[in-house]
Amino acid sequence: MPEGHVIHRLAQHLNREFTDTSPIVTSPQGRFDAQARTLDGQPYLESDAYGKHLFIEFDVSQPERIIYIHLGLIGSLHFEDPAETKGQIRLHMATNTIAANLRGPQWCRLITAEEKAVAVDKLGADPLRADADPKPIKEKVNKSNRSIASLLMDQSLFPGVGNIYRAETLFRLGIDPFSSGKDADFDAIWADLVQLMAEGVKAGRIDTVRPEHTPEAMNRPPRVDDHGGEVYVYRRAGQKCYICGTPINEQVMEGRNLFWCPTCQKGD
Repeated sequence: MPEGHVIHRLAQHLNREFTDTSPIVTSPQGRFDAQARTLDGQPYLESDAYGKHLFIEFDVSQPERIIYIHLGLIGSLHFEDPAETKGQIRLHMATNTIAANLRGPQWCRLITAEEKAVAVDKLGADPLRADADPKPIKEKVNKSNRSIASLLMDQSLFPGVGNIYRAETLFRLGIDPFSSGKDADFDAIWADLVQLMAEGVKAGRIDTVRPEHTPEAMNRPPRVDDHGGEVYVYRRAGQKCYICGTPINEQVMEGRNLFWCPTCQKGD
């Protein structure tokens, strides 16, 4: 599932391509056809991202004017030639020069501003948003006996954080993923997420290794993985830790694979 930096990049890309346009809006697949017809040829306003949730707003008089998208596990939004028709396209937004084609989302709905507010209110503090207020989240985490690894995957606390950012931030800070939220250093975690995720938006990939641990600095081969990016522990089970040489551990936690170094992340 795409992590929050991907959704924020998509929102930025949509704004670059469609601001001051009135795009063609269709649903070639047909599952969003009635909703698309109400937006077709109407002025585009803006796209906005909260965690893994994408909102695309149009300037129309009807209350339902916001497309609400969650990509889920297999969804994608690609910018393509306007004539591109491959695959099951749920939503097609196009100008004369470019199209945004949505395929396989978990959902694509047309909602009101009030419904958007309700959806956003269910989320916690997004490290990628300048208006995020981490204080209420810190209070919850500091009182929790749940493991910090579990808390970091809770979108009502850390929207946009996924398996990669969870594993990498905890490693970078030397935090035992099984330690409780109340024992974790929330401020350090928040600061590291803000930094790493902002870099992810700029680069379009997740790189978490520090300069001294890059392939060039360590004279090692670059990572080869579908997810891309240079990381410390994510999907490196059984491989040696770059810092201590201990094999990286992997364990299923709440249906997701958790990766960590048992030496570097012993905790207190």
